[in-house]
Amino acid sequence: MYEKLIAIFEHLAPLTSEDKKLVEKVFKPMHLAKGDYFQQAGYKSDKVGFLVSGLVYYSALKNDEEAVTDFTKEGEFVSEYHTFVAQQPAIHNIKAIEDSVLLVVSYQGLQTFFNDTLNGNKIGRLIIEHRFGIVVNQLVSLNKNTPEERYTLFVKNYFELTQRIPQYLIASFIGVKPQSLSRIRSRMTK
Repeated sequence: MYEKLIAIFEHLAPLTSEDKKLVEKVFKPMHLAKGDYFQQAGYKSDKVGFLVSGLVYYSALKNDEEAVTDFTKEGEFVSEYHTFVAQQPAIHNIKAIEDSVLLVVSYQGLQTFFNDTLNGNKIGRLIIEHRFGIVVNQLVSLNKNTPEERYTLFVKNYFELTQRIPQYLIASFIGVKPQSLSRIRSRMTK
């Protein structure tokens, strides 16, 4: 179960055998059934997860409707990092689209990883830099692109997920109603 996480860390920077043991100590297995929350808005953001298998989505209420802001698939990290670091209540819900297995670390466990390993801080920084780039690109797309362009980008960036994510969540992610997504998809197949 830890092999994928350790491989990603080692791709970013070397880990000693002691570092690997620490990873296995501070990251704990967690199982989510489809529909379970990893995190709920309004509650303290107290963990970061590595998605071993499964798929989750992030959402927040906008005009009393659920607005999907992101998806995370296996091999990626799950967190609302800015509220996690500040130890504040979460803004987003993070919910399983399908049964999921995660390795989860608490705030204190992550601090231990950063402080007690040679490359923990570097690994953390590189992961956050990668995530920051994704978030900035999404914000630019929301402000710059049409719904058709956002859907094209979604398919380009998440092609392998298009059959795993319900259409109503994809519609919300690109900022349209499900009926509009159907029309967009119809126009694109012509």
